[in-house]
Amino acid sequence: MGFLFFKSKLTSLSLSGILKGAADCHSHILPGVDDGFATMEEALKALDFEEKCGVSDIWCTPHVMEDVPNTTEALQERFACLKASYSGSATIHLGAEYMIDNILTDRIHSGDLLFTGNAMQPMFETRALNEPLQLKPVMTRSSIAGYTPVLAHPERYLYMEMDDYATLLDSGVIFQLNLGSLLGAYGPQVRERAQILLKEGAYSRFGTDAHNLRTLQSIYTEEAFDTKTIESLEKISRI
Repeated sequence: MGFLFFKSKLTSLSLSGILKGAADCHSHILPGVDDGFATMEEALKALDFEEKCGVSDIWCTPHVMEDVPNTTEALQERFACLKASYSGSATIHLGAEYMIDNILTDRIHSGDLLFTGNAMQPMFETRALNEPLQLKPVMTRSSIAGYTPVLAHPERYLYMEMDDYATLLDSGVIFQLNLGSLLGAYGPQVRERAQILLKEGAYSRFGTDAHNLRTLQSIYTEEAFDTKTIESLEKISRI
């Protein structure tokens, strides 16, 4: 794929060309269900913006956790409303971002999971600073149940070392990069981890993790990406 670059050494994702046909695999665009987009109007503006940037597939991945106990049925009903209101050309999908907590094991056991990406790929997250005791058991149970776990934004988990990342990858876990991590949205340490993992080819997909329109626009339009980073991101822009 050819890329459009300007005289500056840095460009934005929207200008680089890699968003054409790309998939945003992590967003909180589904309105009114978590700490993401609050209204249908704002959600539709976000979908329109993604579409104009060239994104062809957008995954709505609302939080599911003890503090945000969304049910699959309620999310499906809300997603049906979003689909009915959206008339653009991008394809929108319903997934979820499951916190690894005390209620997740029951969901895995019962098969009550939404998938992000290909079938049988549930997406999980953990808290940023403390490793949950359930991390390894959840990954193991997921694999036994026939799932391929997707770990959202692993660069944000500061309790992990590079050996921990390697162990997870070797066990078949898929890594999803938050694009905002490369912009320093979560601090310099997370940014450095994201750069290292991207360079090492650890990621298989990316997402915006956008909770509002301003963040989404900033991620796609900030001219902060060099040629090598763009080339690495292009390799994981589709699933």
